[in-house]
Amino acid sequence: MACLSPSQLQKFQEDGFLVLEGFLSADECMAMQQRIGEIVADMDVPLHCRTEFSTQEEEQLRAQGSTDYFLSSGDKIRFFFEKGVFDKKGNFLVPPEKSINKIGHALHAHDPVFRCVTHSPKVQALARSLGLQMPVVVQSMYIFKQPHFGGEVTPHQDASFLYTEPLGRVLGVWIALEDATLENGCLWFIPGSHTGGVSRRMVRAPAGSEPGTSFLGSEPARDNSLFVPTPARRGALVLIHGEVVHKSEQNFSDRSRQAYTFHIMETAGTVWSPENWLQPTAELPFPPLYT
Repeated sequence: MACLSPSQLQKFQEDGFLVLEGFLSADECMAMQQRIGEIVADMDVPLHCRTEFSTQEEEQLRAQGSTDYFLSSGDKIRFFFEKGVFDKKGNFLVPPEKSINKIGHALHAHDPVFRCVTHSPKVQALARSLGLQMPVVVQSMYIFKQPHFGGEVTPHQDASFLYTEPLGRVLGVWIALEDATLENGCLWFIPGSHTGGVSRRMVRAPAGSEPGTSFLGSEPARDNSLFVPTPARRGALVLIHGEVVHKSEQNFSDRSRQAYTFHIMETAGTVWSPENWLQPTAELPFPPLYT
C-alpha cells in the first residue's frame, strides 16, 4: 500500500509538498490518457461556452468569473481552453484536441476510470497515513499543458480558491501522466510557504451579480529564487498542501505534460466557505474519499 513513512510525513509537514515516484504504473497512466482521448473526441462545446483558462487575475475575473459555464462546472465535466485558440467568432484556430487547457471539475464523480483512480485503495491508504478521518473529494481536473503554448500557472495557493476554516484542511493530489520536466512545465514550489496563511481569496458574488467572482487581498510579489523545481516521472504523485505557494511555467517544448489532479478536504471540524466559487449541490454533494 501507499502509506507514508515517518520521514516522508515529516518532510511533507516541513515543505508543504512531497513527490512520491512510481505511485501509478504505466498501464494505470495509459488508461486515463486513453479515456481522456475518448472524452475529447466526443467533446461538443457551444460557441458561447468556449472559455479560455487563465491564472492571471484580471483575465480570470473576465473570462471565468463572469461566465456561468465556469461557475457551474463544479458538478460537471467541462472543457477550458488555452488563450488564443479561437477567432473572434469562437471558431477553433488550432485542432480542438490541441487547444484544451484542462477538463474539470467532476471527472471523479462522473467517469468510472477517474472515479476508480481517485478512490483507489492506494489513495485511501495515503490519506489514512496523513491522518485524514473523514475526507471528501471536492474537485478534479485533467490538465494537458499542450506542447509549445501550454499556458503558465502563476504563483498561487490552492486555498485561495478552496478556502476552509480552519486552514490546513485541503490537500491537492497531482499525478503525472507524462514525465514533467523543466522543459515542459513541471511544478515549482516555495518550500515551507504553507505556514504563513493565505494572501488572497477568490469569493463568489451573490447570484445575478457581475462579475461572478472577485478577489479579496492580493498575491504578493514572490522572489523567484525561492522556488524549487520539482520534476516528476510518469506515474509520480505530488502531494500539495492547500497553502503552499506553487507555479508552473509555460510549455515551450514539443512534448505535452499531462496530469490528473484532484483536491480532498478533511471534513471533521471543518467549515467549507460558502463564498467559495465551488459549492456542493443537492445532485452532487462532495463524495467521501473512503469507500
